[in-house]
Amino acid sequence: MIITLTKEENKHYDRHLILEEIGKSGQLKLKQAKVLVIGAGGLGCPVLQYLAAAGVGTLGIIDDDVVTQSNLQRQILYTIDDIGCSKAKIAAKRLSRLNPFIAFNVYNEKLTRENALSLFRCYDIIVDGSDNFSTRYLTNDAAVLAKKPLVYGAIFKFEGQLSVFNYQDSATYRCLYPSPPKPEDAPNCSQIGVLGVLPGIIGSLQANETIKIICGIGTVLTNKLLIYNVLTMHQIVLNFEKDFRNNVVDIEQDYDFFCGVAIKKDVSFEELSIHKEKYNLLDVREDWERDEFNIGGQHIPIAELLLRVHEVYTDKVVVVYCKTGVRSARAIDILIQNNFPTTLLNLKGGCFQ
Repeated sequence: MIITLTKEENKHYDRHLILEEIGKSGQLKLKQAKVLVIGAGGLGCPVLQYLAAAGVGTLGIIDDDVVTQSNLQRQILYTIDDIGCSKAKIAAKRLSRLNPFIAFNVYNEKLTRENALSLFRCYDIIVDGSDNFSTRYLTNDAAVLAKKPLVYGAIFKFEGQLSVFNYQDSATYRCLYPSPPKPEDAPNCSQIGVLGVLPGIIGSLQANETIKIICGIGTVLTNKLLIYNVLTMHQIVLNFEKDFRNNVVDIEQDYDFFCGVAIKKDVSFEELSIHKEKYNLLDVREDWERDEFNIGGQHIPIAELLLRVHEVYTDKVVVVYCKTGVRSARAIDILIQNNFPTTLLNLKGGCFQ
C-alpha cells in the first residue's frame, strides 16, 4: 500500500515539509514509524507530546500508574481533574486532540518479563522514560533481544542524562552500567525531588534523538552519554565503548532482586491488614511524610535508625515500611547488621495514601 500525506496532514506538518533535511520523504517515514514509550511520567510526557506533534504514526504508551497531585509539578500532560486516572489513558486522550492523524496503543499495565519482548517486537524504536533501575535493565535487555534501538533518558534533582543504545550494533545500557547502584545510593524523585523543568528538557532531547533515527538525519547519540546540569547550564559528553562481556541472552532474571529492591522476607499490605495484631510496625520515612499519611506504628526516620536501634520494639515480628519499599529494605539491613533479635519483614511495595 502506498503511504501518502492528506491535504490536512500537509497543513499540519508544513514546518517539517519545508525543512530540506526532512521534507515529504522524512514526514512519510515519521508517519510509518511505530514508537513505544515506557512510562508516561516526567520524561514520558514531553517525549509523547513532541513525537505526537511531529507525526509519529503509531505511539505505544505503557504505564500502570495513576495521576497524583505531586505529578503536576512536572508531568504537564495532566491537570488536577485527572488525579486518580490512568496516566496512559489520559495521555492518549489528550494527545489525540493535539494530533488526530496518528494512532495510539494504550497499555495500562506494568512492563514485565512476561510482556516486554512481545511488545517490543511490535515497534521500531523504544524510548525509556522509566524512573527505576529494575525497569531500565529489563527495557535494555528486551530491546537487545528484540533488536530495537533504545533512546534512554534519566533525571536526578538538577541533572539529566541522555544516550541511544543498541542502534546499528552500538553499545547498550549494560555497557555503560554493568551493575546497578545500591538502592540507597540512587533514590528516585519521590524521595529526593526534581526540578520541574528538567524532565521537560531531557524528554525533549529524547524525542529529538527518536526523530533523528526515524528520518535518518544528524548524528545519533550512540556510544556517548550526554550529562546536562540545569543549574549551571553545563553539559558534557562522555564516550564509552561496546562491551561484549555484557551480552544479553535472556530476560529470565529477577530484575528487582538484581537491583537490590526486592528481599525474600516481605509481607503484603493485604496480609498486614488481616493480621495486624501479630506485628509491630516501624515507619522509617521522614517526619513530613509521616504527618501527611501513615498506617500507624513506631516512627524512626532511617537517618536516625543507626543511633536508635535500641528503641525498636522487639516483642513481635517487626514490619518495616516506607513509601516504596526501598528505604525499608535498607532499614532492615541496618537492623540486621546491629544484631536485631526479632524477625524483620519488609512491607512489599511500601505504603500509599
